[in-house]
Amino acid sequence: MKKRTLSLALAASMVVMSLAGCGGGGQAAATTAAAAPAETTMAAAGGETQAPAETTAAAAAADDANLSEIEKIIKEAEGMSMEELAKKAIEESNGKTFYGVGNSSRGKSALPLFIEYLQSIDPSYKMEYEWQQPKNNKIFEQLSADSLKSEGTFAMTLIQDGNQIESKMVQTGILKTFIPKEWAEANGTTADAYDGFLPLQTLNKVFMYNCTGSAEFDNCWDFVAEGSHPLYMDIDSEIVGKNFLYMLTADKYAAWLKEAYDALDDNAKAYFQPVIDEVAGDAEDLGLGENGAYALAWIKLWVENYNEQTDDGPICNTLVTDSATDQSGLLVYSKLRSVEESAGVSVNNIKVAAYEDGYTGIGGYGYCHYLFLTNNSPLPWTACAFIQYMTCTEDGFSAWGKDMGGYSSNPEVAAATEATYGHSKGGYNEAGENQFECKNDRGYDWWTTDGELVLEDPEYCASVSFTVGSWIELLTKYADSAK
Repeated sequence: MKKRTLSLALAASMVVMSLAGCGGGGQAAATTAAAAPAETTMAAAGGETQAPAETTAAAAAADDANLSEIEKIIKEAEGMSMEELAKKAIEESNGKTFYGVGNSSRGKSALPLFIEYLQSIDPSYKMEYEWQQPKNNKIFEQLSADSLKSEGTFAMTLIQDGNQIESKMVQTGILKTFIPKEWAEANGTTADAYDGFLPLQTLNKVFMYNCTGSAEFDNCWDFVAEGSHPLYMDIDSEIVGKNFLYMLTADKYAAWLKEAYDALDDNAKAYFQPVIDEVAGDAEDLGLGENGAYALAWIKLWVENYNEQTDDGPICNTLVTDSATDQSGLLVYSKLRSVEESAGVSVNNIKVAAYEDGYTGIGGYGYCHYLFLTNNSPLPWTACAFIQYMTCTEDGFSAWGKDMGGYSSNPEVAAATEATYGHSKGGYNEAGENQFECKNDRGYDWWTTDGELVLEDPEYCASVSFTVGSWIELLTKYADSAK
């Protein structure tokens, strides 16, 4: 159990010193922008800005010349259909071994299905495969080490933690984004127009609580109220949990916390207001928006009081027992799938907070599994084809789609997955009876609107990982020392 206290005056002063040490970024950006060469000419009449065709073509040729060999293949692949890419993959990898690495072990389940698809085009095709799943956040070290080779071992990766992906993998050029043509079309865009990483899926961690007692959690501030100690994977053991806290400081989500605070009764407000006042100066020093103090207050109380756990599985196993009266947690929604009903254990012993009438505020946190090629991929065409297979076909996504709480980023695949598995009625038995209400997944659209799911933004997380991240580190450090 974490019982933490901290003088945030000290934390604030240290963060301000850190901020002073990283000044000048805006000036550097402005200087770079001012020095950029002009790419347009003024028309003789009307003063309109135009780009001559030969200038545009020359610029495009120059851009292509600066691409790495993998980037050139990606650019070409982004204009190909699934079948066209499959033929390139067959030509490239027939008789070879494909190595993948990921945070999800299910890449190993998707690969044989992919091979079967390629064999439907060429029955003689054969490919061996190996899928690795490094533990303890070692995937970044493994990819970094592999990037030092002229030709890497890993063809592609399925990876989570937008903050570290952005800062350690993308900004350094180790990983490259490929946007499949059919995925882009399903999302109403094109590869050129799309800005961001390619998500395979969004997973959600949601607030749940044991309902065998009298405790009520009808506002997200209840999870940080006096005496509340939610079960949660420690933020140093699963870094996406820290990204959740970073995202709360974004204007959109800080406003959600403020709105939830406004809905509290006067007694609850009286408990939280001193904490909000205490961190108001920190919010200003960190450059947060008008509701930043509400975000920092929630984060402070959460970090001080959550009951740290090693994994979401044990959290789920605890909450569904009769003996976990009034306990709560924030955990992966899909963990409910593996609960085996028995004496003293039932999914009906818990409630998903956001599903309850009258619940106010954030319902949980959504983060993505992203797909990338390595910049020294030994099998780039095959990697592109495999990525397109996973993101553009129901079979390709089936290794993940069979469980609730994981939503394909392709709306067509998402619809097909729901039609096959019926997650929206996952709590119904064979007789058509609603046996487990909390297992009726309301889906991505509901969670990201009514459910107020906080969504990870890799660029935002990376932008505040030093400032807000330092504040949280100090909070954790001094709180731990006071235990």
